[in-house]
Amino acid sequence: MSFSQLNVWTFIMVFGVLLASMLLASALKRFMPALNKTLIPVSVLGGILLLAISTIVYFAAGEYLFNLPVFGSPAESDADKSISGMQVLELITYHCLGIGFIASGMRNTKKKFTKKRAAEIFDSGVVTVNGYLVQAFGGLIITIIAAWGLHSEGLISAAGILLAFGFGQGTGQALNYGKIYENEHGFTGGGNFGLTVAALGFLVACIGGVIYINVMRRRGLVKIDTSARRSTLADYEDENEIPSVSSMDKMTVQLAIVLLVYALSFGIMYGLSALIPSLADTLFGFNFLIGVLLTIPAKAILNKLYAKGVVKKRIVNNYMMDRISGLAFDIMIVSGVAAIQLPLLAQYWAVLLIMAVYGTVVTFVYVNFVSKRLFGAYRHEQFLAFFGMLTGTASTGMILLREIDGSYRTPASENLVYQSLPAIVFGFPLMFLAPYAATSDLAALITCIVVGVCFVALNILLFRRTVFRKTYARYLEKHPDACEDAPQEAADGAGADSAQGDAPPQP
Repeated sequence: MSFSQLNVWTFIMVFGVLLASMLLASALKRFMPALNKTLIPVSVLGGILLLAISTIVYFAAGEYLFNLPVFGSPAESDADKSISGMQVLELITYHCLGIGFIASGMRNTKKKFTKKRAAEIFDSGVVTVNGYLVQAFGGLIITIIAAWGLHSEGLISAAGILLAFGFGQGTGQALNYGKIYENEHGFTGGGNFGLTVAALGFLVACIGGVIYINVMRRRGLVKIDTSARRSTLADYEDENEIPSVSSMDKMTVQLAIVLLVYALSFGIMYGLSALIPSLADTLFGFNFLIGVLLTIPAKAILNKLYAKGVVKKRIVNNYMMDRISGLAFDIMIVSGVAAIQLPLLAQYWAVLLIMAVYGTVVTFVYVNFVSKRLFGAYRHEQFLAFFGMLTGTASTGMILLREIDGSYRTPASENLVYQSLPAIVFGFPLMFLAPYAATSDLAALITCIVVGVCFVALNILLFRRTVFRKTYARYLEKHPDACEDAPQEAADGAGADSAQGDAPPQP
C-alpha cells in the first residue's frame, strides 16, 4: 500500500467535505436571518447543499460528487476492495446510528419521578409508537395500491413502512431497512428511497414547526422564549468522577466504552448471522438496537463495580456521552442526506410526495389531538417536541421546543428524553414486522392490518382513563389520594382541574 494512493484518503476526504458543509451551513444560517428563522438543523442544511452540488455534478459530468476519483473509485470487481465515496457515506450513516444510540444509552440516570410524571412519560412513549404505527399504516396502503394497482416498476408493497422509519426514526433507520429491502427483496433504489423519506421528514419538521409557532404566536397562545438557562458545573460533571486529564484523557475513556459496546454488538450480530445466514442483513440492520440493549448490562456491571469498591471513581460522564451522540447524529444526518441519488428516484416521485403529504397531515393531526387531551397544561410545548421527533429526530423536537421553552420550564423536554424506554418496549415488534412485510404482497397486506390493529389497541391503552372512565371514577372515589397523581387526561375525565407538572428543568 502506498500512502499516495487516492483510496487511502477516501475517508478523510469524505469526512472533511461533510464537516466543511456543516460549517458553511452554519455560516449561512448566521448571516441569512430568513434561513435562520426556518430552524432547519445545520446538519440537514449541510446535507442539502451537498445533495444539490452532487446532483449538478451528475448532470454535468455523468457521475455523482462522491464517486469522483478524488473520493476513491467504485470497485470494478469482487476482487477489488476499494470503495467509492457514496459507499463511504452509507457506511458512515450506518455506523453513526449505532454509535449515537449507544452513547445515549450509556448515560447515567438518577432522576426519580412522581407517579404523575411517570405516567406522563409512559404515555409519551405510547404516543411515539402510535406515531410510527399511523405513519406505517398509511404508508403501506399507499405503496400497496401503487405496487398492485399501478404496477409501479421496481417498487415493492412493503416500501410504505419506510415512512415510519424515515419520518419517525430518522436517516439511519431509513437507510438500514431500505438497504434490506433493496438487497433481499428486489426494491430498486430502496436505500435511496428511505434516505429521501427521511430528508423530506426533516424539511416537514422544520417548516411545519415554524409555521405552527408563528400561527400560535399571532393568536397569543405562545411566546418566543429568549431566556437562556445558565449552565453549572453539575451540567458537565457529576460528583466523584475520574479527572478530565490524567494518564488517559476522559474523552478517550468515553469513546473506548462506546466503541467496546459497539464491537460486542458486532460479535453478537456476526455470531447470530453465522447460525442463521438467511437473516444476516436483517440482523445487521439491528446494530443500533443490539447496541442499546448491551448498554443495560454494561451499566449494571459498572454500578456493581462501584458498589463493591473495585472502581473508586465514576467512569461515564453524561455531558461527554451527549457530545459523542450529538456528533454521531450530526454526521449521520449530513452523510445520509448527501448520499441521496435523485436521478435514481425519478419513477418514485409521485409515491414519495403522496407519502410525505400523508405523513405530514396525519402526524400533525394525531399529535395535536393527543397533546391537547393528555398534556393540556403544556400542549403547545409537547406538540412541538412530538412533531419534531416524529418527522425528524429527537434533536429536531428539542430545536423546536427551545423556541418557546428555552429554559425547559415544562416537562416536555423530559417526556422527550425519557419516553424512549416505553417506546422501545412497544415499538420493538414493528422492527420485526418490517422485514416480514417485504416477503410478499400478501405479507405487506397482513402487516398493514396488524399495524392498524396495534394502533387501535395502543390508543385504547393511551386513553384508558376516558375509555374506562366510569371504572376509573369509581376507583378515585375509593382512593381520593390518587387524584393528585392522575395525569392531565385523567383529570379531565374525572372532572378535576388540570395541573401542570413541576419537574425540574432538563439541561
